[in-house]
Amino acid sequence: MKKIFVFLVVFLFFVLPVFSQFEEIEKDQVNLDSIIDTSSYSETSITGEHIRLFNADIRINKDATIDIKETIVYDFFDLEKHGIYRKIPMIKTNQDGQKYLLDYSQISVVDDKNLAYKYSKSTVNNYLELKIGDPDKTITGVRTYVINYKVKGAITYFSDNDELYWNITGNEWQVPIEKVKVQIFLPGKIDEKNLKTDCFTGIFGSKEKNCNFRIISSLNNNGTEIEIFSNNILYPSQGLTTVLGFPINLVSYIEPKKYVPFEESLVGRLFFLLLGLVGLIWYFVLPFYIIYRWIKYGRDPSPVGPGEVQAWYDPPKTPDNRRFLTPAEVGTLGDETVDLKDISSTIVDLARRGYLKIEERKKADFYLIRLDSRIRGNDKLLDYEKLLLDSFFKSKKEIRLRDEYLYEEVEKVKNKLYEDVVEIGLFPKNPQKIRTGYYILALIALFTANFFLAIVAFIFGRVMPRKTFEGVNAFNVAKSLKNFLTSQKRQLEFQADRQMMFEKLLPYAVAFGVERIWAKRFENMNLKQLDWYQSYSSGHFNSVVLANSLSSSMASFRASATPNRSTSGFSSGFGGGGFSGGGGGGGGGGSW
Repeated sequence: MKKIFVFLVVFLFFVLPVFSQFEEIEKDQVNLDSIIDTSSYSETSITGEHIRLFNADIRINKDATIDIKETIVYDFFDLEKHGIYRKIPMIKTNQDGQKYLLDYSQISVVDDKNLAYKYSKSTVNNYLELKIGDPDKTITGVRTYVINYKVKGAITYFSDNDELYWNITGNEWQVPIEKVKVQIFLPGKIDEKNLKTDCFTGIFGSKEKNCNFRIISSLNNNGTEIEIFSNNILYPSQGLTTVLGFPINLVSYIEPKKYVPFEESLVGRLFFLLLGLVGLIWYFVLPFYIIYRWIKYGRDPSPVGPGEVQAWYDPPKTPDNRRFLTPAEVGTLGDETVDLKDISSTIVDLARRGYLKIEERKKADFYLIRLDSRIRGNDKLLDYEKLLLDSFFKSKKEIRLRDEYLYEEVEKVKNKLYEDVVEIGLFPKNPQKIRTGYYILALIALFTANFFLAIVAFIFGRVMPRKTFEGVNAFNVAKSLKNFLTSQKRQLEFQADRQMMFEKLLPYAVAFGVERIWAKRFENMNLKQLDWYQSYSSGHFNSVVLANSLSSSMASFRASATPNRSTSGFSSGFGGGGFSGGGGGGGGGGSW
């Protein structure tokens, strides 16, 4: 009996303290588990949208990375929302203003049942932004969001200890946070006297310490846990920050990468230097360079021949003297632009040469009839003339101008005529391409608010095309011919065949826009009816009547060759583009 009594005393003396220690550890574990038990936060002192619990589980790893698990119990109250967003800075700044990068990885977002949330990740202004929720669904009430991520570069190293200085919640929440709890786990058992802890609450820059902490050591020596609690509600723009100092050599020594803004890097400085140089050229140098280029290269060379005279009875010839320039070539030479007068003169010239016929079957109702191709002497079609006939008529023998839409065909003929005047040596480069380049430059200048460059590019780009020496000489002959066509002096008696002269030079008068003046000179001469033009009137042929009628036919052509789309993109109701309900206005209504 005495031995049994001694055994019981020894048992009670040594074993009961151990059971008591196990009971205390189990109690602590229960308290720890209750941290993320959302049911213990079913009652709240805050009305309206807020965070009931912000729980951060931070584990410091041997490789100096940290794993963070944020459990956010969010109360949407009676609002209908899609979810929440979380912004986390990707840069930390020391007291000297130096910035270092925080590298985030292994990001996931789940609910309290470990089911994945739909979310998007983006980087905005050096923030990692997680937008959590489904844009096609709305939610209300209480929801739990568990955000996991790994961070590299969070540890700071000193001579006597290493440190984790971490803003747990952040100071940019737009809603109050009712409670904050933090657990920080360190690898290995650490004596409490070798740990330094502190915490701060409030707005950015606040030194308030409405928080407390405690240290829990594990039994198996595998780790140390520090708990931090907020004592008060954190209102919008308030947060909780903690500092934990621990012995050196506990984790690896890996310095964070220094953050260098792009504008401060070597590449960035070179880029902005180049950008500044480009801006200097764009806003200040280029406008004056365009003016210099026009003075140096944009003006026509000085003429070599006799220059402009008062009367010249023939059109100019090509630089190789093989043929006369066509009316369209002469018209292009005059204003360095292919316009509808030049195309109209080509139609009249082709009619005069026997390739088509112009008929006015009713008043102001004109037809073009294609005739069988014929060659009169050395006469042959140029490329742009053949293109005009083929594209206008296609497989048809005749076309009614008021029924046709010839804009695209005319543009093709214009482009071919530009190529022609360059090919025969009147211009060194295509005038239209030169102007287009400067017009595009002017448009870009407008978008960049460089109004001076836009004005200079538009004005000088318009006159930048230049003629060759041969083109200048031909232009002087053309002006001399125009002087003759517009003169009212009767100096035609010596001409053996005034009919031939009238017909021959009529297309050139159309190109110059002076066909009525030219016809006036033949008003009282006995000219015969033209075989290539037929008017609806059966009266005596008169050159002035012909000119007026011809002008009307060319007006019909210009209408068919004008785009049926406005500058803002609307289609015209003419030319096959109209339909019921088209155009402006309209509308209607009803109920549902």
